[in-house]
Amino acid sequence: MRWFRGTPRLLGGGIVGFALGALLTVTLQSAGQTVAGNLDAGGGKGAAGRPAGTPAPPTTPEPPETFLAWTPGGLPAGFRQAVRSLPGIERSVVVASGLAWMTRSFSADGTQIDAPPHGLAIPIEVAAVDPSEYTPFLPPSDRGVILNLSDGQGVMGQMSADVRGFGVGGEFDFGPSSVTVAAVLPDELVGANELMVSRRVAATLGIAENRYALLQPRPGMTERELTAEVRSIIPKSLPLRVRAPGQTPYFRQGDAVLAPVRIKELFGEFAARPLPGGQLGIDPAWEQRHIATEPVPILGDVHCNRALFPQLRGALREVVKSGLAHLIKPNEYGGCFGPRFANRDPAQGISHHAWGIAIDLDVRENLYGHPPTMDPRIVAIFKRWGFNWGGDFLIPDGMHFEFARFVRP
Repeated sequence: MRWFRGTPRLLGGGIVGFALGALLTVTLQSAGQTVAGNLDAGGGKGAAGRPAGTPAPPTTPEPPETFLAWTPGGLPAGFRQAVRSLPGIERSVVVASGLAWMTRSFSADGTQIDAPPHGLAIPIEVAAVDPSEYTPFLPPSDRGVILNLSDGQGVMGQMSADVRGFGVGGEFDFGPSSVTVAAVLPDELVGANELMVSRRVAATLGIAENRYALLQPRPGMTERELTAEVRSIIPKSLPLRVRAPGQTPYFRQGDAVLAPVRIKELFGEFAARPLPGGQLGIDPAWEQRHIATEPVPILGDVHCNRALFPQLRGALREVVKSGLAHLIKPNEYGGCFGPRFANRDPAQGISHHAWGIAIDLDVRENLYGHPPTMDPRIVAIFKRWGFNWGGDFLIPDGMHFEFARFVRP
């Protein structure tokens, strides 16, 4: 039994993965990556059962067909129905997601894996789909797996299985509700969510907010034309992001930043409880293990994740070396570790500040939702040191820098 996961797993710098549409194209053109049965050392068979040494038949690549669409804070009411009526969209599926609070988990043999401290639970990002709508977006070999969602089971992504330490047959307990794992799929196929369930099961967990859509347009339709059609069914003032295959590692909402499960892999997982005002009460043992106060150039003492300090110091030292220290105002430092929900709204998920891997600078001149004024030279330095900049977000947050990848100092 593990009370909580507190040890970071430093698995490399970048996110590994392809967008769903590109993965579909690759999968349909081949027998797949290494899966059970592709290579039988005793029988001398290669992929798809061909004798060893037999070349694969020639294939003709096809253009990817699946696009991603999302809007900040969730898709507008009625989007799921309206997108189906668009003349340029041949097929669509809308994915809901949110946080469910896990109270226990078990491996397939009944061994208890997770047992959070009393009064706390582990936040799990859960996606919800209509299985019949989602299956056409998957490789044929995986479609039967998703249909298991109709029986009340769930599907994990690979990163989630790695974090949890169990897979098929394992069980998530969310208070009185439980979900048994039917399969573990590549993260690209589940939007890098930790668990995917049916909409019926998600309703018992309090998850109903539609977050993003996967769209298959009519043949020959351009990204610009698709964007215009989607734009026609949402409020004019609402920002919209449309991604083509290959433009983002995972098809999901907020695709420009690390998914929570990836952050858990890299920085550990905490148990917590929601508090008033959009705050979180995080397990003190996790905080003691991972959060520290240390001095950094320009700002002085800051309270951040221990694993972030090498890069943060590296970036700020380069700012000083470049003669740009005057562009960062210590009296406008907005903090690093902050146990809270994004924008202090539980519906928006957990802020990356809760892991102590984001930092806010020059806050008065770079308010959320306003045009950023951060000097581009500062931005360039932080990006070189492995940070994303909030000024690039769909709703700009010019004060905000957050961890994106590890960089060797």
